[in-house]
Amino acid sequence: MRHIYPLQVRWGDLDAFGHINNATYLTYIQEARVDFTIYARARKNQAPILFDMVVARAEVDYVAPIYEGGVNAHVEIWVHRIGNSSFGLAYEIHVDGQVVAKARTVQVTVDMNSKSSRPLHEAEKEFLQEYFHGE
Repeated sequence: MRHIYPLQVRWGDLDAFGHINNATYLTYIQEARVDFTIYARARKNQAPILFDMVVARAEVDYVAPIYEGGVNAHVEIWVHRIGNSSFGLAYEIHVDGQVVAKARTVQVTVDMNSKSSRPLHEAEKEFLQEYFHGE
């Protein structure tokens, strides 16, 4: 299963070259990740999950440029790896039915008191497993 996050490409996302700036794609996947773990769950009257995580790695493959603001797009997000204290997410950004970027991130769960990594809780693993599609 994949989580779908709809977004509208903002006019302000365009850079001086007339396309969406490369760093903006990281913002799009961040927004999708927050929706995946917090806002989509709130819409279903469920508590946020994986609130205490940090991004340890991010990579983006730019497939095709986006040349205009105001277009509707969406991010598809799924889990590709579940570890002891980390997990991997995969993303595709779509515009008009075309994949324009693919990304992957590695998140590490953190104990907010000690500021060090902590093991995934069983409920977190179960949530991630719902969206798992291995490599």
